[in-house]
Amino acid sequence: MGTDAAAAVGRLMQFLAVRGPTGEEAKIAKEVQVALKAAGVAPKFVRFDDANARIPLPTQTGNLIVRLPGNGTRKAEPPLLFMAHLDTVPLCAGAVPRISGRKVVNDAATALGGDNRTGCAVLVSLAAELIARKPDHPPLTLLFTVREESGLFGARHLDPADLGGVAMGFNFDGRQARDVIVGAVGADRWEVEVRGKAAHAGVAPQKGVSATMVVALALAEVHAGGYFGKVVKDGREGTSNVGSVGGPDGRQAGDATNVVTDYAHVRGESRSHDPKFVREISAAYKAAFATAAGRVTDDRGKPAKVKFTLRPDYAPFRLKDTAPVVVRAAAAVRGLGLEPNLRVTNGGLDANWMAKHGVPTVTFGAGQHDIHTVNEWIDLTEFETAVELAYALATG
Repeated sequence: MGTDAAAAVGRLMQFLAVRGPTGEEAKIAKEVQVALKAAGVAPKFVRFDDANARIPLPTQTGNLIVRLPGNGTRKAEPPLLFMAHLDTVPLCAGAVPRISGRKVVNDAATALGGDNRTGCAVLVSLAAELIARKPDHPPLTLLFTVREESGLFGARHLDPADLGGVAMGFNFDGRQARDVIVGAVGADRWEVEVRGKAAHAGVAPQKGVSATMVVALALAEVHAGGYFGKVVKDGREGTSNVGSVGGPDGRQAGDATNVVTDYAHVRGESRSHDPKFVREISAAYKAAFATAAGRVTDDRGKPAKVKFTLRPDYAPFRLKDTAPVVVRAAAAVRGLGLEPNLRVTNGGLDANWMAKHGVPTVTFGAGQHDIHTVNEWIDLTEFETAVELAYALATG
């Protein structure tokens, strides 16, 4: 007997219609709680942690954690973790989901939010199936994280002790259910404050120190050195990007064409599967800004000042193909008549932080397509397969 596909799709449509951009997860968290209660989960097994108190950005709620007791002959086994993130990118606000054939599409000019309302629906549907069918299964912890889209903050600030000693984890956040993501890139986020000196650009530009020119020279040096975009050095690979160049308080850099710009704020990132190479890429940016600051001076030889701040975003990880969580994942996929596709990704996942917390976690897809765009859609066949896969992982 298969899982109840119609009920699972109904939950997906319910969740997609709820606004919940990153940092504003209270409404979708409440909707998930309502769905869990309707599925038969006792309220005493549902709680929030206090991760939002440690996240350095405004966050409405902590991570939602659900404990499902084990059943039958397997209730004393080590618990398993199933997880997904609650938030969407801001572009999803106002989505109007509609089923069209075997797809979910969007009647609004927004992104749809399949990333990651598909995962949320998979987890709630898993709970519903286990409660309705009462198979033997180990204890489960369901984790719905916050602020994944803005920096994996919910998973990062999670207290692993709140998970009940889980042995391994299964994250649902992606495209195809047969994709078993066993590794992911690591990343640094960095920012630079450039402080120059204002002067009248028409009367005495030589008395000023242009923060804009410091930025231009630094980025030119990074580009010339091969550290911008796709970065390949001695067989090592990574990427970098400059995300924004602005002024104070998020405003534009500079105020007028006749004033030498005295301040600029630059944000960027560095990525690689090699943690040392991540730091090398970031160090190239830091050195370039320091050099550029010394090249831009006023008529008295006074240079610009730069402050480079680096924040490790998440560490890379790669699980061995023989790791128990990978073996279990591959077996479950094969049990559905599919061939598992073990791969790594160049994007960060909540699984990065779960690995750091000591919980080896693989990630599966659940039907997401063209995420973070107004053309986003969901493959219902893949979504329903993900629900079947979650049930197989919990009971197999």
